[in-house]
Amino acid sequence: MTDISKTRKRDAADWFHELRDRIVAAFETVEDADAPRPFADLPAGRFEVTPTRRTADDGSDAGGGLMSVMRGGRVFEKVGVNWSEVHGHLGDRAQKAMAARGVPGMADDPRFWASGISLVAHMRNPHVPAVHMNTRMFWTPHAWWFGGGSDLNPCLEYPEDTAHFHARMQQACDGHEAEGEAGRYARLKAWADEYFYIPHRKRARGVGGIFYDDLNTGDWDADFAFTRSVGEQFLPAFLPLVEKRRAQPWTDADKDVQLVHRGLYAEYNLVYDRGTKFGLESGHDADAVLMSLPPEAKWH
Repeated sequence: MTDISKTRKRDAADWFHELRDRIVAAFETVEDADAPRPFADLPAGRFEVTPTRRTADDGSDAGGGLMSVMRGGRVFEKVGVNWSEVHGHLGDRAQKAMAARGVPGMADDPRFWASGISLVAHMRNPHVPAVHMNTRMFWTPHAWWFGGGSDLNPCLEYPEDTAHFHARMQQACDGHEAEGEAGRYARLKAWADEYFYIPHRKRARGVGGIFYDDLNTGDWDADFAFTRSVGEQFLPAFLPLVEKRRAQPWTDADKDVQLVHRGLYAEYNLVYDRGTKFGLESGHDADAVLMSLPPEAKWH
């Protein structure tokens, strides 16, 4: 059995919460700046924060979190920044999924604990890319691991924006290779390219980033430090792109491209995303799980 002290669980959950607070504050600061046309008359967007609760099958408390969603902002059309800390017993489908990932003994002791932050931003201006980021820790009596990543989802691509975002993702990885490991960024970039792919469309949902899961090198402190690095690099990776593009003129045709691209994003999240599947199967608040969906999308 692989156990983790309550202190380490608390440290992880508290850090995810603190990162959530910083990102929410930063996004509201963006909203407070001079508003770009044609949204100058709108009030600055603010997050609506709703506590979420998870209830076990026997009616007992099983944790919860904070669902923080801003709708109709001057820069952010819809953005969710959710934090959660949940626990309980995994159901049959979740147990089978864990067993398929190589976690032994789930049928004998299906307890779990998980905490993390999940973020998806859909922007007003089609020139500003949508973005996703999450980091999390998962524990069972048999294993623990970290996972997460961030990927950029522009509908109108700019190579220099992609290069900036990936440079920050590489900085998140640099210096965190385990002994004997080489090229963590290249490996996690390739993993993101594979993971954020939409098979039925035969294309990626964006321009990639990094993705990792099942991270347990045996050194909890090192793995947590890397996960913090991924979270710390998010705002420096994304906010400069927002500032650069937020007031860039756009056309109805640009908006149409954005709405169609959002359809791809919705398809991916509803059909393939692991986090969406786990959240719904484990009984977490459905609104919080599905906050990643865009406010408006279009299919030809």
